Formats: sequence, structure tokens, C-alpha cells
Amino acid sequence: MKRDQSRNQFGRSSHPLGVVPRAGQALFVAAILGLMAFVAGCSGFVTGQASQTTPAPTTYSISGVISPTAGGNGATVSLSGAATAATTANSSGNYTFTGLANGTYVVTPSHTSYTFTPTSQTATINGANVTGVNFTATAQVGTLSISGTITPTAGGSGATVTLSGAAPAVTTANTSGNYTFPGLANGTYAVTPSNIGYTFSPVSQSVTVNGANKTGVNFTATVQQTHSVALSWNASTSVVTGYNVYRSTVSGTGFTRVNSALVAVLVYTDTAVQNGTTYYYVTTAVDSTGMESAYSNQVSAVIP
Repeated sequence: MKRDQSRNQFGRSSHPLGVVPRAGQALFVAAILGLMAFVAGCSGFVTGQASQTTPAPTTYSISGVISPTAGGNGATVSLSGAATAATTANSSGNYTFTGLANGTYVVTPSHTSYTFTPTSQTATINGANVTGVNFTATAQVGTLSISGTITPTAGGSGATVTLSGAAPAVTTANTSGNYTFPGLANGTYAVTPSNIGYTFSPVSQSVTVNGANKTGVNFTATVQQTHSVALSWNASTSVVTGYNVYRSTVSGTGFTRVNSALVAVLVYTDTAVQNGTTYYYVTTAVDSTGMESAYSNQVSAVIP
């Protein structure tokens, strides 16, 4: 019964997977070994040494601060020695050189109208960043200037120009309205013109000197409107030769006579007044012997 079940319809034996006659089994094993050999051969063909990436070399930096910031801001810093480079210090005077290899370097700052202490420094990199390579900037005195023109010449000629700020000074514009403040160091200044009978536009200008002369700090002069003060008073009850008129810009004190000769009448016009000023007036009576009375009551006049 088992023999019949092992035969197929063609009368040949049918074997389950992996069950073969002894002779056939040998051939099957040989085939498997041959396949394994082939695979092993293929593996040997594609096998090789993996490539290696060379790491980038380690680099370092040199950094420092230039103070005060007026001298450090915008200063040029040069690097020489093992490598050369240049950079610009930021608004706080800080600078940095990056990507440097081990070696000895020289750091040198420069800035127009400044000297530096020390003038340069040596920095040696040996496996670490170098920090604190600092410098002190000192402004050179007497090298820079501020200049301009006041127009028209009628208002500029002889005008007083005042400089305040880093170094106060006063100068007078020439007959063409030109003025100059020489010998200045770096710093921030205010320039203000003045001239009797004129107003100026702008009233004042702020100027910052930083390594170069400042030109074209110009002003326009405008004639002030002419004003006058008309005074009148009651006659003295005594016999007098004339009257004197006194003026002050402080109430009750500091009076100065404004008339050059005795005033024989009871009126006087003061034409020498300035815009935007308040004046205080008194009068006195003078007899034939030159005796002068006490001050009269005070009156005031506000000039717009």
C-alpha cells in the first residue's frame, strides 16, 4: 500500500522536499557547495578597504578691546607673523581674528588722530585661543578743525562764534563770514553764532570730530526787526537844567545812563534795544549846579 502511494501517475517515485535517494543526495550537496563557493567568491570580489576622511585642522582666535570707545570704534587692527590679516574694531572697540593656526603673531592697531599704548603686541597661539590683547587709544591734540560760513556777509562779518563741548573756544568770523576752530582733538562739539541785531538758523549745531576735519558747518543770519522804546515823564517841581535816563535788564538795580547829554525835554527814545529782552527805566533831574535827584519810579518795556 505504501509503495503504491509513493508513485505518481507516470509510475515514477515522488519524494517530499529534502528527501532524495542516497546517490541523488550527494549530487544535491555538491550543487549547494558549488553555490556557496560562488557566493563566497563574489563576496571576495566586492570586498575592499573603506576610505577615511581626514579631519579639518584645529584653528584658534586672537581677540581684544581698544579703549576708550572713541578711539576703538572703527580702528583698523592688523595681524602679521605666522599669518597676515586685517580687521576693523566694532563700535565698542572689540576685535577678533579667527581661523588661526598655532604660531606667533603681532597685533597692531591704527586710527587717524590716535596713538596707541602699546603700539603693538605679540601673541603666541599654542593649542588655545588668545584673549585680552588690549590697547589704549589717545587722541592726538592739535590736528583737526571745525569750519564754516555765516551768510549773508552783513550778518556773518564780525559775528562771534562759540565752541562748547570737548574743548570750549570762541572765535570771530572774518569779513566774508568765514570762521575756523583749529587744533581740535576728536570729540563732540556745539557751534553757536551770535551777532547783535541778527538771529541765526540753525541756532546751534552739534558736530562730532572723528579723525577728520569738519567743514561746511554753516549758518544763515537774519536781521532782527528794529525796535525802540519811547519814554516820557512829568516835569520836576524844582528848577532843573535837564534830565538823565537810566536803563537796566534787572529790576531795581544795575542801572546805566543811556543819554550822552542832558535831556532838556520830557521825552526820550531808546533805539539801542535787542529783541527778546526786558528793560527797566528810571529818570533823574539835574539842576544848574550839577546836583542830581534820586531815581524816579521804575517803568519796564518788553522787546518782542
